[in-house]
Parts: sequence; structure tokens; C-alpha cells
Amino acid sequence: MSSSGARNALNQYSQNAVQTGIESASPHRLIQMLMEGALDKIAAAKGYMERGEIQPKGQQIASAISILEGLKASLDHEKGGEIARNLEDLYVYMERRLLESSRDNDPALLDEVTDLLREVKEAWDAIANHPAAQHNPAA
Repeated sequence: MSSSGARNALNQYSQNAVQTGIESASPHRLIQMLMEGALDKIAAAKGYMERGEIQPKGQQIASAISILEGLKASLDHEKGGEIARNLEDLYVYMERRLLESSRDNDPALLDEVTDLLREVKEAWDAIANHPAAQHNPAA
């Protein structure tokens, strides 16, 4: 098998593994995966920004914004109340800062969004370890 054939096989395997992971994931895990994906996109954007690669930087930032849109769409305002409203406001703020970072080529803004999203993710991760969530997965 050629190296490009091996690379294609590995890419196909990776795509299938991701698809299987998504299909078998709980709603809680799906949110974790979205947050992880957004953090990965922001990290990639920062690398592209630092190397002056404008187009891929923009693509990564656009993907991160799209993921934040998905996170906003997943909020249940009826059950989440004030917490859901605060998270929505935070996601909107993060989107705005990502746009500003792209426009201004400012990696510090990417770092700010990364820090904010990590805080949210850490809180979300802690929910999975909470005893109530283990006894009642819908909690």
C-alpha cells in the first residue's frame, strides 16, 4: 500500500471512529465533544494566525463560531432558565471575540475565548462526575 493509500485508509478509519463515537454518545458527551472541537479549532486558528496563514485561520475561526452556534442551539431555556440565558450571552460574546481576533489578527483574543470555553467545559465535565448525574443521566 502506498503512503497516500495508507493515509486515505487512516483518514477513513478516523472518520468512521468519530461517527461511531457520535452515534453512541450521550447528550452530555455530545456537548463535551462540541466544546473539545471548538477548543481544537481555536488552537488551530492560533497556529495559522502566528504563521500568517490567513485563509485557514479564517476557516478554523468560522468552524469554532459554528460550533458555538450549535452549543447555543442546544440550550434549553425552559429548563435552564437564567443559566441558559447566561450561557447564551457568553457564547455570543465568545463569537464576537473570535470575529475580532480574526479581523485584528490578535492571538490574545483567541486565548481569552479559549480560557472562557475551558471554564465552561470544566463545569460541564464536573456535572458528569456528580453523583446525581450518575444515578439520573438526565440530571
